[in-house]
Amino acid sequence: MTRSITKLLSLFFTLGLMSQVAMSQKVDLNIRYNQIGYATGKTKLISINSTTPIPNINFEIKNSSGVVVKSGIVQPGKFWKDANEYVSVIDFSELNKKDTYTLDVSGIQQKFIVSDNPYNKLALDVFKYYYFNRASTEITEEYGGKWKRPSGLNGTKVKIHSSAASKERPEGTVISVDKGWFDAGDYNMYVTNSGISTYTLLSAYENFPDYYNKKTFNIPESTNNLPDILDEVIWNLDWMLAMQDPNDGGVYHKHTGLRFSGVIMPHQYDFDRYVIKKSTSAALNFAAVTAVASRIFNTFKTKKKYAKRLLEASKKAYEWAKKHPKDYFLNPKGVRTGQYEDDDLKGEFQWAATELLITTADTSYAKDISVASISNEVPWWQDASALALYSMMRYEKQLSKQIDVTTAKKSFLSKAEELKTRIFNSPMRIAMNGTDYVWGSNGVAGNQLMYVLKAYELTKNKSYLDAVVIGLDYLLGRNGVGVSYITGQGSNAAKHPHHRTSEADTIEEPVPGMVVGGPQPGQQDNCEYSSKMPAKSYSDTWCSYASNEVTINWNAPIVYVVNALQYYQTKK
Repeated sequence: MTRSITKLLSLFFTLGLMSQVAMSQKVDLNIRYNQIGYATGKTKLISINSTTPIPNINFEIKNSSGVVVKSGIVQPGKFWKDANEYVSVIDFSELNKKDTYTLDVSGIQQKFIVSDNPYNKLALDVFKYYYFNRASTEITEEYGGKWKRPSGLNGTKVKIHSSAASKERPEGTVISVDKGWFDAGDYNMYVTNSGISTYTLLSAYENFPDYYNKKTFNIPESTNNLPDILDEVIWNLDWMLAMQDPNDGGVYHKHTGLRFSGVIMPHQYDFDRYVIKKSTSAALNFAAVTAVASRIFNTFKTKKKYAKRLLEASKKAYEWAKKHPKDYFLNPKGVRTGQYEDDDLKGEFQWAATELLITTADTSYAKDISVASISNEVPWWQDASALALYSMMRYEKQLSKQIDVTTAKKSFLSKAEELKTRIFNSPMRIAMNGTDYVWGSNGVAGNQLMYVLKAYELTKNKSYLDAVVIGLDYLLGRNGVGVSYITGQGSNAAKHPHHRTSEADTIEEPVPGMVVGGPQPGQQDNCEYSSKMPAKSYSDTWCSYASNEVTINWNAPIVYVVNALQYYQTKK
């Protein structure tokens, strides 16, 4: 009798396992996880995604010795409408021993790592992207490894375009606008997008000076007496300064050829280069960034003169913008490179005035600030409003007698709380939803995380930091397609970015550390995509400039966030 019962139970158990395996195959389970590793002492999540409802199935996690350290049942998933998928989340935050673990969900296995500091190489690579994107210099093997390349696009012989001509600088005048960073996957350079990008790196230093004073990134300037992040910023600031007309303070919108080049290396570029039309948006971005840079460089004895030059340039650009408040940019006839157009500059005026007020303490700038008119939306190149809120929070005490910082703080924290709540409550545990899947959606994701991180810096409420740790998983593989959106980072990282240098060189791997654009349903490039769902509309191909291009402004918030997380993870 006992033997019969035992056989019967064994049969039921076997049939149950077979049923689970069959069911898991039927529902097409996919394991989505952080491909670079999870940090000890922090929240750790893995997502189980499926196009059909997820049944109650068993899972177990084993350590590298094969010992089961956690087991349980995968709960029925919540529906994630942006991917048309069901998602169940496995929380293994209690596993804090450094090791390589294996998750098994009904026979589907995936290895993952837990370590004390998984951010180290990531922090280096996302920053080093800027060095690789430098114009006017050779990338040497010492600093660039196998991605070395000859110098290209030296900006010493750039022409004044007809749209930028003035009495002092007629059409065809040759000027020098050397240095700077290539803006994106092409070889053009834009002041407006340099604005938010350069500000973000400066803000990183301003908020974490002790960390960056000790942090080296293996760039040519690493042996001087200035932090590497500021050395890199100077490379672009010098270019931005050259983009200002010294005669009237206006700023040229961009430095480009008349059209995009083919798939060539920088030293093979042979188009004529021009500075194109002055614009209000360029002047305001320039004014804000140079004001921030001035107060930072003024703290270094060797950079006092540079700081003074930056502040003078900032003031002139701001005055030009006030005299030309609606010089909006559109490409002149015959110019086919990027526009970075913007016909609503209220936020940029507020941002520039805020930075100048902080740097100069001149109350005349306070008269230009209306806190109630500043949008608290997640910032991007076409709406820099929230950057003013960031700086107001950083200098809250200094500004309290001049502007309404109480309203600014309430507005800022309201948006930060909204983003944090999204991360904790969404099926995928991310802040991204609905209309966030635009061109450059990964830039949106990065700026969302930076926003929440700044709320942690202000309040020291650990729930904000926890949300950032969880949300970063999205860019590293725990997303709708299971791809790490940062080149060279993870077991299934983007391999074919729309980046001319990576496509034109003879190296199989792309330049590391580049944040690709990310999913968005527009699919403007007419390339092949496997899905039209917003969170899955991504193509890891050179063809897909709409989802797989790279830009300096998408990398910048990730530099901020990852290096901040590394600082907090290693802080004693």
